[in-house]
Amino acid sequence: MSRFAEGNAVQVRLAYPPGHLRTPTFIRGKRGVVDSLAGAFTNPEELAYGRSGTPKQQLYRIRFWQCEVWPDYVGSTTDSIIVDIYEHWLTPAGDPS
Repeated sequence: MSRFAEGNAVQVRLAYPPGHLRTPTFIRGKRGVVDSLAGAFTNPEELAYGRSGTPKQQLYRIRFWQCEVWPDYVGSTTDSIIVDIYEHWLTPAGDPS
């Protein structure tokens, strides 16, 4: 079952644990909106260490506004990027717009 739905405001955890991680450092701590749900997959952070990767984790496509990700961004304030983020990296957030 998915914790978040399309349109939900979320924030990526601001964490820097050691090891193999699939969440880019430039997006940690940033707020965005769930664009879509990709499905449930084995956790690649666990698979990298030879573990089973279960339970499966929901994978979301999160839309971030470029000007919030990159402070010096000079393009349109409506420009965005979409990053795939696993559910265990996400927390609910207020309106990121």
